Amino acid sequence: MNVLLIVTVLCIGRLCPALCGVNLGICILQGDPQPPALFKDGDFVIGGVFSIHDYLRTEKHTYTRRPQPLECSGSVGFREMRFVRVFEFAIEEINNSSDLLPGITLGYHIYDSCASVPMAIKVAFQLVNGLDLIFNDTDSCAKSAAVTAVVAESGSTPSISISRLLGPFGIPQVSHYATCACLSDKRQYPTFFRTIPSDHHQAAALARMVKHFGWTWIGAVRSDSDYGNNGMASFLKAAEEEGICVEYSEAYYRTQPRSKLKRVTDVIRRSTARVIVAFLASGDMRILLEELSQQPPPPMQWIGSEAWVTDPEMLRFNLCIGAVGFGIPRSVIPGFRNFLLDLSPEQVLKFPLLTEFWESSFSCSLKQQTGSFTAMPACNGTEDLHALQNPYTDTSQLRITNMVYKATYAIAHALHGIVCKEKHCDKNIKAEPRQVFEQIKRVNFTKNNYSVSFDTNGDPVATYELVNWQLQGDGSIDFVTVGQYDASQPKGQEFSLSRAIIWNDGKKIVPVSVCSESCPPGTRKAVQKGRPVCCYDCINCANGEISNETDCHKCLPEYWPNNKKDKCLPKPVEFLSWDEILGIILAAFSIAGSLVALSMALVFYKNRASPIVRANNSELSFLLLFSLTLCFLCSLTFIGRPTEWSCMLRHTAFGITFVLCISCVLLKTIVVLMAFRATLPGSNVMKWFGPHQQRLSVFGFTFVQVLICVLWLTTSPPFPYNNMQIYKEKIILECSLGSAIGFWAVLGYIGLLAFLCFVLAFLARKLPDNFNEAKFITFSMLIFCAVWITFVPAYVSSPGKFTVAVEIFAILASSFGLILCIFVPKCFIIVFRPEKNTKKHLMGKVPSKAL
Repeated sequence: MNVLLIVTVLCIGRLCPALCGVNLGICILQGDPQPPALFKDGDFVIGGVFSIHDYLRTEKHTYTRRPQPLECSGSVGFREMRFVRVFEFAIEEINNSSDLLPGITLGYHIYDSCASVPMAIKVAFQLVNGLDLIFNDTDSCAKSAAVTAVVAESGSTPSISISRLLGPFGIPQVSHYATCACLSDKRQYPTFFRTIPSDHHQAAALARMVKHFGWTWIGAVRSDSDYGNNGMASFLKAAEEEGICVEYSEAYYRTQPRSKLKRVTDVIRRSTARVIVAFLASGDMRILLEELSQQPPPPMQWIGSEAWVTDPEMLRFNLCIGAVGFGIPRSVIPGFRNFLLDLSPEQVLKFPLLTEFWESSFSCSLKQQTGSFTAMPACNGTEDLHALQNPYTDTSQLRITNMVYKATYAIAHALHGIVCKEKHCDKNIKAEPRQVFEQIKRVNFTKNNYSVSFDTNGDPVATYELVNWQLQGDGSIDFVTVGQYDASQPKGQEFSLSRAIIWNDGKKIVPVSVCSESCPPGTRKAVQKGRPVCCYDCINCANGEISNETDCHKCLPEYWPNNKKDKCLPKPVEFLSWDEILGIILAAFSIAGSLVALSMALVFYKNRASPIVRANNSELSFLLLFSLTLCFLCSLTFIGRPTEWSCMLRHTAFGITFVLCISCVLLKTIVVLMAFRATLPGSNVMKWFGPHQQRLSVFGFTFVQVLICVLWLTTSPPFPYNNMQIYKEKIILECSLGSAIGFWAVLGYIGLLAFLCFVLAFLARKLPDNFNEAKFITFSMLIFCAVWITFVPAYVSSPGKFTVAVEIFAILASSFGLILCIFVPKCFIIVFRPEKNTKKHLMGKVPSKAL
């Protein structure tokens, strides 16, 4: 079996009788040779394969008789006939050229593949073998191919089949319309070239265009062929990278049952996507649109591949008005229109293909003139191609036509490089296909301002025009170029628009095709279970987060979302400032308290010789009033923006001034106790509490607090701190304690002195005297302790700037308590009851008035 397969391949379609005992050098063709549809002899022959018909006649095999030769069916494709004719035109132009292959005549063999793989394989064998029925050679069927190169094919699938056969023999194939990206694989298709860009670029261009117009929810339909499947696979991959979701992806081929076609059209009609990407061959698209036209779907925006979006035969389908797609740039081929129209009935009758084309174009029969009978009327000789209006004569959109033209010239330039030296060409030089193949890889020329060259994959530079189907003033539909795509441009600059696009509704407003509308600011996308990522619900972002339509993101700690939750703004910084009402009130009370203390000091100073001032230890009283003034003023350091210095100053100043104040009160209490004990017989206790000892005691008590503050400031001092834990939407600028131990040590020492003073004053409250100062000190210490005991829970629980306000309130309240209880009664007597400011009254020797 292996030997049979090898011999069959070597003989290329012939059966070697040597297997049955006959000479191995004789190969006999078992089938009928496939004559070319059009041919011309020449020094070098170029093959051409085109999909002139769309169908292959089917035959049911009984295996009891010899199968009939493969035969095309259906009508002639006028567009493909134009491709055939430009192939002939290019060869004729080259033969008449004095610069390219001078003195050399090129011939051609043109075949019809019927857009089918079986016929494509057969004609590929035919192009390699020639038309000989018997081949006799002693080198085991070794012979040069009948053609030096082939221009083939219009479809990717037939091109793949042809390339697999031509590749092992080194025969170059240049395609004008096979765009499948798979054909760029040089390991599988080593001798394949093309003048049309690969679908790899078209798929990327389509995906980028869909993304550009904001369509994230689309439908997709493709030809169930190598062209459609590979092209759509490339597009879907590119679309996924662009974040585009596909609602459905359906495949159809024109030879499949109508039930399959109906299922595809039903999916399209039921879909919610308003944009559909159609990667279809022209014949498949025509059948699909015919089926959709019977029950038109809702208005849809069609995005087309180059196979159909620039095909003039598609313009009759109004449901594709506004269609957009990438097409090969239009071109101009001088002299080609005249060549197209230069056909006479005499020329046509020489080839059955041209006869069929003529009869199909004019709906008349040339065969009746030769005695054949058909149902059509006989042609009368008045038929004129100039009056014909069909894709064959339409040269306004020469796109793929130019690809055939360039492919033919590429082969001619390769032959020129082999058989021509300078301006002399030798037709006797044998141009082997592998030589032509090597030359094609190096061709680089310009024809009619169109450059032709191939990269290492056999592909040209990808350039496209963005084509829009626009309704004209006369009601017709025409192709309008609205943009370009050039793969040679830097990344991100390949796609550009040059004019407005008219969409399917006749307007310039881009249609919308999304599964879910964009989420409003402040919400994020939550993908619906079991559906693509483009289908989602909108969920509110949490506090402190903003949305960018896809997800929520937390703002930086120093920022907070605006009301729309689409931008992070700096958080407002809050502290007890001088210009707010609370700060002004507290500052006013602080200044007022200091002025009261200074006023009382002035009253005491003016009446320093009076009994009430002298009886209350005037030196300690002045020192106490001075410390109270400082206590009132130190509260001002708690107002305003905290700085490094103000944070250290406020707590240390508060701690030291209050200890100085309480020390004075404590010494006054001790002096009262000692003064009454000194009246006892034999007591000399006052010598230990003279003015000098009192000053030293005050200094000693205060020095201890100074030491505590110094240790606090040197180990872990207070510092400004942005507190973002209390409020999420604002920053509280406060003074961090640094060392909590230092802060509570300062307060604890003040509390210890205050408690000791309260106990001593309480013990001295019942001592005899009309003006026993111990009673007033008891009340002042009671107020002082009550204020600071309630301060602790209030300080801990107060939020933000109110923590500072609580501390200021405690300072002011305790300071006012000391002034009210200790100094106000004395000042009242000095100012308003001078008659009581006597020694007798103070000693309690003035009789009370009878009630």
